[in-house]
Amino acid sequence: KRESERERESERARKQRSTMTRDRPECKISPSILSSDFARLAEECERMVSCGADWLHVDVMDGHFVPNLTLGAPIVKSLRKNLPDAFLDCHLMVSNPKQWVPDFAKAGASLYCFHLECLMDDGSSEAQAAEVSALIDLIRESGMKAGVALKPKTPAEWVLPFLDKLDLVLVLTVEPGFGGQKFMADVVGKCSVIRAASKEIDIEVDGGLSPSTVDAAAAVGANVVVAGSAIFGSDKPAEVITTLRTSVEKHANAAA
Repeated sequence: KRESERERESERARKQRSTMTRDRPECKISPSILSSDFARLAEECERMVSCGADWLHVDVMDGHFVPNLTLGAPIVKSLRKNLPDAFLDCHLMVSNPKQWVPDFAKAGASLYCFHLECLMDDGSSEAQAAEVSALIDLIRESGMKAGVALKPKTPAEWVLPFLDKLDLVLVLTVEPGFGGQKFMADVVGKCSVIRAASKEIDIEVDGGLSPSTVDAAAAVGANVVVAGSAIFGSDKPAEVITTLRTSVEKHANAAA
């Protein structure tokens, strides 16, 4: 545990140094494997890494928090076995996120991102805030990075008290549950609220991101871009990844 704490302190120091001349951490592109060919999942993930992907986004849905049912810890375990160095960015759309922390930690998840709405329906509740804080601690003590996801209608202000403990905030620009939805441009303004509160936090955007929509998110402080169909559906995925990265870096440098 002490070693884990030292590693986190070192990572935070590195992030602080990297943001001294810019307004956000380095860009990461995280292709959503929900859009991959599941019959060739390991091969598809390897292809994304070879095309320049920094992370691999794993959408986990339980059929309760959202109506769809998708990937689980056994898939993450298999991916970890085949891609030992990959950063597995796990987005948990589940009703009871605490239940699955041990399974995903054991499977090899790199980041465990749960929905704030699972535990909070009142941004002013101290009891609910304490429950969120305890879950963040549990995730980090389990050896994973901790993230919190916000549905489109959830105010950005609800997550601000937890930024010092979090590695990432995920701002959904579609309603959770299904891939291929249209980008909700009126939602990305939440990124600017979060970025104003922290230059070190990773702000991830997910939902309808593509070369034609990424500028809107990059302009307000996002630095982690999730894209599914825009990347996997392209004949030139490496070029799409480069375009997404260029947009984020352009806006980061402009802001600096």
